Amino acid sequence: MKIRAALLLLAAIGAAPAGADPADFAAPGVPALRDRAVAQDRLLKARLDALIPKLMRANNVDMWILIAREYNEDPVVKTMLPANWMSARRRTVLIFHDRGPEKGVERLGVARYPIGDLFDAAWDPEKQPDQWARIAEIVRARDPQRIAVNISDTFALADGLSVSQHRQLAAALGPLAPRLVSHDSLALGWLETRIPAEMAMYRTIMRSAHAMIAEGLSEKVITPSVTTTADVLWWYRERLADLRLDPWCQPSVSIQRPTQETFRIAAQTVPVAQAIEPGDLLHVDFCAGYLGLKTDTQQMAYVLKPGETEAPKGLVAGFADANRVQDILIANFKTGRTGNELLAIARKQAIAAGLKPVIYTHAIGNHGHGAGPWIGAWEDQGGVAGMGEYPINPDTAWSIELAAMKPVPEWGGQEARFMLEVDGFFDGKSFRWIDGRQTELHLIPRQPH
Repeated sequence: MKIRAALLLLAAIGAAPAGADPADFAAPGVPALRDRAVAQDRLLKARLDALIPKLMRANNVDMWILIAREYNEDPVVKTMLPANWMSARRRTVLIFHDRGPEKGVERLGVARYPIGDLFDAAWDPEKQPDQWARIAEIVRARDPQRIAVNISDTFALADGLSVSQHRQLAAALGPLAPRLVSHDSLALGWLETRIPAEMAMYRTIMRSAHAMIAEGLSEKVITPSVTTTADVLWWYRERLADLRLDPWCQPSVSIQRPTQETFRIAAQTVPVAQAIEPGDLLHVDFCAGYLGLKTDTQQMAYVLKPGETEAPKGLVAGFADANRVQDILIANFKTGRTGNELLAIARKQAIAAGLKPVIYTHAIGNHGHGAGPWIGAWEDQGGVAGMGEYPINPDTAWSIELAAMKPVPEWGGQEARFMLEVDGFFDGKSFRWIDGRQTELHLIPRQPH
């Protein structure tokens, strides 16, 4: 699989790494949308070739049928469509049939319009006007014993087959309908597994996200007592729009200060627009997407008071605690360990080390809150029913999202919440950060090193 052209495109959007001097914040290049589409389709073909046969055989499935209607996408179908397909068209049906290791997996598109060159066109409406009848013909001719469909009581990303389409599919298959198997492992495996070509690109995407966060948390954007949190939030949105990157979630910018109640959730405890003042502890939650891959990042900054050249020692210590919780969590990643098991182990170790952790980590990839186990929830540190019971698998990307709580002596002992989110990759044996992590508070204004 040749990805050199795609890598060159992504290199064009590379920007200054996190923590760079503001003078280094150069505007990344913006590759043409046509070039992006070529790169995205190459990545998709590489994923289809590499992952589908392995997933189907691991799950003992002969056929996988995915059905979506226009603007009512199955989340998995959405990730399998060519770059120039903004959504399913009419009714779009994708069929994978495993013909064995020698012949490989057949990819069929039963749709009114050709699905690029990724799926063989398997329906001619002129010859067979009834799409459901054509699906039944394909299934009968191949006689699969186990037919997977995307139905899951637990995972939304694996629950893409609507009731009406399931009912009509079963009716069309008639006596073969009992072979339909409600399945979530195929969908989750497809969405959570990253291939080497993707990871080669992920770091450049991550570098751009880190550079944008750092630029927003600098004197280039923030003038104390003038700039508001809403100003910074919308600066991030405009910056993403300028670069034609996908803001898959609304960024948030929030403040903690000695006179304010301990932070819980920005949307609930912090007004939409607060003026940023000297002495404030700032927090940014920032989401970006490119070539079908998502980033999810949180970083923090301190606004220096007149005469200060560094953050108060209590804030520095709290930030270090958050880094220590990260270290404990990622050290305990293990293939086959469930999200709930990892949560319990990491919390026990962190508390024994004198830390006060809050862990709410999730997978990332095609979706910002991606397929895979939940490792805690901010509102419940006792484990997550269902989604927390799913195992950790190799070749998966993660948003290590968590916080450490710590009293700040300079704030009269008031407790602050030090919140970080960093994207990383687990290869089945070890964990690494995709593009490093923040280990020091950003300072506004930046100070010479």
